[in-house]
Amino acid sequence: MTNAKPVRPFPSLALAIAVALAAGIATPTFAQSAMERAEQRRAKHAQKQQQPEEQAQEQAEARYPQATREEPETTASAKLSPRLQKMFDAYDEDDGDTVVQIADEILANPDANAYEHAIAARIAGAALLNADNARARGYIEKAVQFDGLNNNDHYESMFIAAQLQLQEGDYAASLATIDKFLSETKSQEPEHLVVKGNALYRLERYQEAAAVLEQAIKASPSPDPTWQQLLMGAYAETGQADQAARLAEQIGGANPGDTNAQLNLAATYMQAGDDAKAGAILEQLRSGGKLTSETDYRNLYAIYLNAEGKEKQAAAVINEGLEKGILKPDHGTYNALAQAYWFAGDNGPAIEAYQKAAPLAKDGETYLNLARALNNEGRSAEARKAAEQALAKGVAKPEDARRIIANNP
Repeated sequence: MTNAKPVRPFPSLALAIAVALAAGIATPTFAQSAMERAEQRRAKHAQKQQQPEEQAQEQAEARYPQATREEPETTASAKLSPRLQKMFDAYDEDDGDTVVQIADEILANPDANAYEHAIAARIAGAALLNADNARARGYIEKAVQFDGLNNNDHYESMFIAAQLQLQEGDYAASLATIDKFLSETKSQEPEHLVVKGNALYRLERYQEAAAVLEQAIKASPSPDPTWQQLLMGAYAETGQADQAARLAEQIGGANPGDTNAQLNLAATYMQAGDDAKAGAILEQLRSGGKLTSETDYRNLYAIYLNAEGKEKQAAAVINEGLEKGILKPDHGTYNALAQAYWFAGDNGPAIEAYQKAAPLAKDGETYLNLARALNNEGRSAEARKAAEQALAKGVAKPEDARRIIANNP
């Protein structure tokens, strides 16, 4: 075994993963296509052919020089080297099915050594990464458990496992993995710390998350905006509204064209009770065609409804949201539209909105409001009918409906 030819170094894994917080923060995506990954593999393979000495030196350089783990022997047996090589060739050709098939054969072979088991699991995980992350996670976790890779590959696998566990919502496992990684490598790299901060945040350990995220951001010359957004969320959850607002303003000011940054700033202002500033940001986004979610439209029209003299703006926002198909034509939307028109003094459109909202309501309260509006307009027969419908669906104050019926015989 010790005289066998070592398998060539395994290519570096790459996982495109980000943080996702509350409303307004972008959901992470896995950006690379299989074709792009295959092209990168072929380019790396060609580079290895052209510059073997330089590549060997690069691979030999320890990326975790303070690691407490002792480097294991990383050689393949003469018996399994051809199968491993075939697996690597399949990986270079982006033939994931063949990679996984050979890897499974090696993993099931009791004569394979720790290195062979680990490298087979690692390359199978890499072949599935960003295509089937649930399966990739299982293989990469096995690669770590076999404990047969060199430190560079072992700890890179451990870090990827922590990210996959986080992405799949297994936050406790992710925290345990990244804690082990940080403990053994002594790493203080920002991208490593952020995974721990994210896991802590998801576990609702916000104070601890904030401390780790602060450390990561301070250590980075150009921190990723999503890290700052995560820290902002941790501040908000721990009642540190002032710090959250300052950070949101910093992010928003530095990224005026970033819709997510502006939405997060608006959300921070709303949490702090500063609806005027939040509304101004949301209105600016709406005017620029950058307000695209139901939640954002609802937030904006709610701000207008709660502000004196802004009812017409609320109605305009609701109508636009309905026209664009962003707001659902449900009871809540039509009821808000009716209120906006009514308090703006536009009684006719208010009645029309109430007539759309009332049949969709779970009780008779909206029918009762419709009856009141019709009664005020002198539309007696319609007011009586609406009051009767209110009683039929049930209201908290049936005497109000009966009074309208009595006054409109």
